[in-house]
Order: sequence, then C-alpha cells, then structure tokens
Amino acid sequence: MAFTHQIGTFREGNPAPLYLQLQQLIRDAIGQDVLAQGDAIPAERDLATDYDVSRITVRKAIGGLVEEGLLTRRRGAGTFVTGRVEKSFSKLSSFSEDMAARGKTASSSWISRTTGTVDPEEAMSLGLSPGTPVFRFHRIRFADEQPMALEFSTIAGYCLPAIGAVEESLYTALDKAGSRPVRALQRLRAIPFGAEHARMLGVDAG
Repeated sequence: MAFTHQIGTFREGNPAPLYLQLQQLIRDAIGQDVLAQGDAIPAERDLATDYDVSRITVRKAIGGLVEEGLLTRRRGAGTFVTGRVEKSFSKLSSFSEDMAARGKTASSSWISRTTGTVDPEEAMSLGLSPGTPVFRFHRIRFADEQPMALEFSTIAGYCLPAIGAVEESLYTALDKAGSRPVRALQRLRAIPFGAEHARMLGVDAG
C-alpha cells in the first residue's frame, strides 16, 4: 500500500507549512495505530516524491518527530516508529488540584505572560486558524515551595476574558470563563535540561 494511501495526503487549503502538515499526518497515523511500533517510514526521497515536496521539507518533518520520540533513526537501516507514551484522561485535573489531592500546596512563580497571534505549530496542534489571538503563559510550579515543573501554556484568546484572568490555577480561570477542557491527550518524552531551565528548578543541567 502506498504511504499516502496509508496515512493520507495534505488537506487542500491548509495554510500550515508543509513540514508541519507532514508531521501531523505521521503523528496522527501513530496515534490512531495506523503505524505501529517498529514500522518503517519510507526514505526521504520517496516521501518527497509522494508528497511533491523537497527533501529538506521531509527531513525537517522527520527530524521533529525524532525529537518528539515518535520516530527513531537507525544507521544503515532507516527510520522507524518507536511507539508512543500517551495517557488518556477521563477527568482532567489541574496541577493545583493534583497537588491538593496529595496534601500539598501548589504555588507559582511567573516568568512571563504575553499576548500574540498563533504560530504555525500552535495552529496545527490546537486546530486554530492563522492570526488567531492567543495568550502564552510561562511559569515555575511549586508544591510546598519545592520547584516541581516548568509550565508553558498557549491558550486561544477566546477562551479567557483577559490575560490577567489567570491567577494561580489556569483550570480555575478557564472554568470561570466556561472554557474548561474536557478531553486531552498527553505525550511524554525525556529531554536534557539546559543550564537556564536547570537553574530555575534547582537541578543539575543535562
């Protein structure tokens, strides 16, 4: 079966960059078990021909999925599906709610709160149209004053009345605005901490 028949083709009129569109096709195919762990991905030249794009576009798309941990390159063998680490949620809970359930007090240290318009990658992930206003939040999350996580959130502007609506809990602000999420898909992957992020959490870099 041709790879385009297996995972689909570009959607006509989609303004997102071609490498992001190709990434999303492969990502969705893995998420829907169309591509299983160990399946081989066609060679760059074949993908470039099948999708009528440059090999640079294919290389960028595949490279991003390798960084996500969804694909792996094997020297002399090719590129293969590594599988997925995902968790489906029947009931979504916030960091603050999770910590409260563990008997801990959640708090935050804000790094930045900014407004802007959605970038191509965010548009693809969130299903937003180009030019959609968004709020971006970056903060350190603590449990009982112990740094636990760095949080980066991008929220469509229509989900909140203003950027200042988020005080401690993002979910509480979304709930008050009638926009609390009800479904989610979480992907986990391990990455080395850079020096700046390590400093924020008080851990060793790498």
